Amino acid sequence: MYVIVILAMIAGFLALRLYSVLGKRTGHEQEPALRPADERAKVSVLQPRPMAETTGDSVRLADGMIASGAETGVRALIAADRSFDVPQFVEGAKSAYKMVLEAFWRGDRDELAWLCDDDVRASFESAIAAREAEGHVLDNRLVRIEKAQIVEASISGGVAEVALRFEADIAAVTRDKDGNVVAGSLTDAVGTNDIWTFTRDIRSADPNWKLSETDEA
Repeated sequence: MYVIVILAMIAGFLALRLYSVLGKRTGHEQEPALRPADERAKVSVLQPRPMAETTGDSVRLADGMIASGAETGVRALIAADRSFDVPQFVEGAKSAYKMVLEAFWRGDRDELAWLCDDDVRASFESAIAAREAEGHVLDNRLVRIEKAQIVEASISGGVAEVALRFEADIAAVTRDKDGNVVAGSLTDAVGTNDIWTFTRDIRSADPNWKLSETDEA
């Protein structure tokens, strides 16, 4: 149950979409408020729980958390790492989704470096730099996550990958350096559909999963 501790603790809507940062997005980009560095203990957002706490069939208990066609991959991952728990992982991934979006919206490079792999981090930082150069600030809000579901899972050479589809509502506003609204509205949330992939080397002592890819669903 690599519950994303990363999770538990992962722009301008019109100006810079997450597409320009990670890949494609159907929504807006946000600027969050994450926990202070001292509160982000170096624990994995997807940290496995002790096997003693694992009960029942993780796949059977998932109840809609695994898309049709993804169950085989999930079972292969569980066979390779018995600590992987589907419900716990999905809940952790939802937390990571929020943390990453908020870190990007806020321009928190340190937080992004902790949550994302090098390629994704570099893309985010490039978008943040472009936003800062224009003097824009994001005032976005993740209103709700309607659904989070595993759509693909695989294990190869000890490296596990889990892709989730997120359906969420986001309210986004881009402001200039004086606080004036340049684009967007906090009163009108827009639905987004994204697929984010988290990766972890299960042979490593590091329990953290990192965001390795994003795309539009």
